[in-house]
Amino acid sequence: MYNYSELKEIVDRALINLAYNTEAAKLVDPVKYILSIGGKRLRPVMALMACNLFSDKIDDALMPAVGLEIFHNFTLVHDDIMDKAAVRRGFPTVHTKWDSDQAILSGDVMAFIANECILQTQVSNLLKVFRVFNKAAIEVCVGQQLDMDYENTAVITEDKYIRMIELKTAVLVAASVKIGSITGGSDEKDTELLYEFGKNLGMAFQMQDDLLDVWGDTRVFGKTSGGDIIANKKTFPLVKALELASGETLKRLQELLSGKDNDPEAKVSSVISIYEQLKIKEITETLAYDYINKAFGYLNKVNIDESRKKEMINTAISLIGRDH
Repeated sequence: MYNYSELKEIVDRALINLAYNTEAAKLVDPVKYILSIGGKRLRPVMALMACNLFSDKIDDALMPAVGLEIFHNFTLVHDDIMDKAAVRRGFPTVHTKWDSDQAILSGDVMAFIANECILQTQVSNLLKVFRVFNKAAIEVCVGQQLDMDYENTAVITEDKYIRMIELKTAVLVAASVKIGSITGGSDEKDTELLYEFGKNLGMAFQMQDDLLDVWGDTRVFGKTSGGDIIANKKTFPLVKALELASGETLKRLQELLSGKDNDPEAKVSSVISIYEQLKIKEITETLAYDYINKAFGYLNKVNIDESRKKEMINTAISLIGRDH
């Protein structure tokens, strides 16, 4: 059985060795750049790990896994343009390093490179894998549209936020695990259990991401701390704070979101102070733990020897920072 770091190394090596159409170097330079600046490689590693649950021939899942990582990075390139984000993984975003037009076009070609990688799935599993990938890709776009819609909505419900991140983040993690299990030869029941495992893992991962934007270390996280607060981005802490706040606290929070305070550092500090007053960190952590426990519940039902699940369990634990 392979561990996370071994699988990440395999994915990184495959990404470095990708062949590109070199007729227009300016098109592929941003692609190589975004793929070279790191990242957890969560989706491709989870695909390979899911394959490895059922088979030692993880090469069968490698190119689909690479396709999932390229697609994920394509969404990041376009998301960063929409969010006007200057930093990604501690490096300049593609549209900052080049410009928005170049970022859009290079992002576009990444979607088709991802398809080429998915199409290298074994013929016996190709149609099933491609349908899982395509469904997830459409759902990610729906999630991004909802995210954009909610930017101009004063208050959204917790249920709407949860559905948005399920589509925008969790379904691609779920699809990665499902695609890996299909290429590994799992039966339909185990494949669906692993899809639900991946979806709940993805939800926990997004909750952790929301927490890190507020309380994370910039040097470790690779993004500007409090960036979501400065941008009034609808994250779970903000959605929950708007739901729980009342009286003067709610009035102050709404003032901070209105943009009347032009000092970003003061805004971040004041919003965090309100979050701490409302115990938002504890509430978010509890929800993240609920999702990870649901994920373990589905993984426990998968009909394979427990020893083969060890790395999958360790990965889930490390993502949320708690014991199983």
